[in-house]
Amino acid sequence: MSRRGTAEKRTAKSDPIFRNRLVDMVVNRIMKDGKKSLAYQILYRAVKKIQQKTETNPLLVLRQAIRRVTPNIGVKTRRNKKGSTRKVPIEIGSKQGRALAIRWLLEASQKRPGRNMAFKLSSELVDAAKGSGGAIRKKEATHRMAEANRALAHFR
Repeated sequence: MSRRGTAEKRTAKSDPIFRNRLVDMVVNRIMKDGKKSLAYQILYRAVKKIQQKTETNPLLVLRQAIRRVTPNIGVKTRRNKKGSTRKVPIEIGSKQGRALAIRWLLEASQKRPGRNMAFKLSSELVDAAKGSGGAIRKKEATHRMAEANRALAHFR
């Protein structure tokens, strides 16, 4: 047990335009080398493109995409007594699931061919909201792996 006090949980700030915590979480994952203003530019351009493509509220598209990509089960590597490693299925909480979903969405959008990050991110978010795209495939692969290793669930 630590001698120091436990760290206080800090609430995530909301972004200046949409006043939304989820947008700020996405911006913090986009940000590289502390360049937050550039991350905001990328996301706001992507949101504008989503508005033009779908003609609906872009925040709803963002929420829908993250909700569709969020996994509820994953796999964790465990080593047994004989030294072999196994992928054991574990349940994922809502916060961890949301963090994984954002990470997967950004990775899938970076891998897309396209002009710039805002264009690729907007395309990936629209696809994920519809139920297709690289992030959805990643979630399905994770679920398949967890389903295949369901017999190992007692190693948790």
